[in-house]
Amino acid sequence: MAKKKATQKPTAFAFVLIPRFNMMALTATLEPLRVANYLTGGELYTWEFLSPGGGAVTASNGMPLDTTPLPKQDRRLDGVFVCGSWDSEHIEDRRLFAWLRRQDRLGIHLGAMDIGTYILARAGLMSGYRAAVLWYCAQAFAEDFPDTRVEESLFVVDGNRTTIAGGAAGLDTMLDEIKLRHDARLAHEVADHILHHPIQDSGSPQRHAQGGQQEIMQPQVRRAVALMEDNIEEPLSVPDVAEGVGVSQRKLERLFRKYVGRSAIAYYRMLRLQNARVLLTNTELSIREISVACGYLSLSHFAKSFAEQYGKRPRECRDAWPNSEPAPVWPGLTASLANRKSP
Repeated sequence: MAKKKATQKPTAFAFVLIPRFNMMALTATLEPLRVANYLTGGELYTWEFLSPGGGAVTASNGMPLDTTPLPKQDRRLDGVFVCGSWDSEHIEDRRLFAWLRRQDRLGIHLGAMDIGTYILARAGLMSGYRAAVLWYCAQAFAEDFPDTRVEESLFVVDGNRTTIAGGAAGLDTMLDEIKLRHDARLAHEVADHILHHPIQDSGSPQRHAQGGQQEIMQPQVRRAVALMEDNIEEPLSVPDVAEGVGVSQRKLERLFRKYVGRSAIAYYRMLRLQNARVLLTNTELSIREISVACGYLSLSHFAKSFAEQYGKRPRECRDAWPNSEPAPVWPGLTASLANRKSP
């Protein structure tokens, strides 16, 4: 985007809030804009909060935020960001979809954060674009929207679309926006002010950023895990994983026992079951199709393994956050490793 002159109007963004949106993703995106205004003593950016029905919209952490209804009269905005998270992958809101398509026809830059990218895709607005999708949802998103090129990046700007993976990725997204629209020095001053370093660009991977979990893994274990993640549907044998890493099977098992606390095959199984849970909640694939997609040739074996891992049958986990539950629970690998005996 071209830089603005000082006499031009402020850049106007609208954030469309979907119930159970991720508050961290929203505030991470907003704060660089606020600080840019603060540091320049001007109004470089303005923003407003919208929702399909107006009124208070509650985030996933229980905090409500007041919104105004989607405007009926067209007005010029520089960008619209859809802020969605839990269950946004299932939303069917024709009025919202029609409003977003109208903004697109007006030439307004469209964006989304976290699972909000699903809403743009369901509105038919992501076909042919590249998109950043939260890493554990990437395969599920690709299954539903094969015409969108999924990238495991912090954020992606592709033409008139900006997609943000979620979490803290909005910081880097808006620092990039400030740099391109105004000045690189201002972007770095904002980063200094919010204690965010180093600034990462759109090509930065989500899980391999400085300080990420992958960084603290023993190098050979890290390479083995990468091979496992790349071969979910057709799992490799442990000897093949060991060969790919360049160590003996015995040494690989010793490394996993020492640094992970489980055997390599048990850890691989956990990765496949984590993937199955995402496919259950984020796609309409049948349970049989999901079992095959996660490397299980036997449906009964898949169901048994899943129940042992999560204490529930696959069909009981098709909703990531049931309305009967006050808060979502998603057992991650760390908790699973800590709470289960190592086979």
